[in-house]
Amino acid sequence: MTGKIVINEELCKGCLLCINACPQKLIVAAEEINSKGYHPAEFVDPKEACTGCTLCALICPEVAIEVFSKEKT
Repeated sequence: MTGKIVINEELCKGCLLCINACPQKLIVAAEEINSKGYHPAEFVDPKEACTGCTLCALICPEVAIEVFSKEKT
């Protein structure tokens, strides 16, 4: 099973707790800033390594991360 996350960049306040929570190291700090002046988290998964474990969403204090999982075909 693979996963995918969607980060709402406008809700993200750049605490970046999700970076440390991700066991696959698929989240980084974005270079751009959002409308509130924060560098939001950004999901980078070119090899589809996300397992959909939900750790990033559970630790996010702003509830800015949605996790989706899908079966590999």
